[in-house]
Amino acid sequence: MSLENAAAEVQLAVDLIQILEENQLETTIVLKALDIVRQDFEKKRVLEQNQVNNN
Repeated sequence: MSLENAAAEVQLAVDLIQILEENQLETTIVLKALDIVRQDFEKKRVLEQNQVNNN
């Protein structure tokens, strides 16, 4: 399967991995940053679901 035909989340993951590897950051720092990003997007998802449920 080529990346062009991959799901959007796979394409994004590959792009993010490439960006992080190009910046040669420590693995621990990357993982901590990804935890922060995940928490932020989890909060956004809850807010979006609440907006949908309230409409």
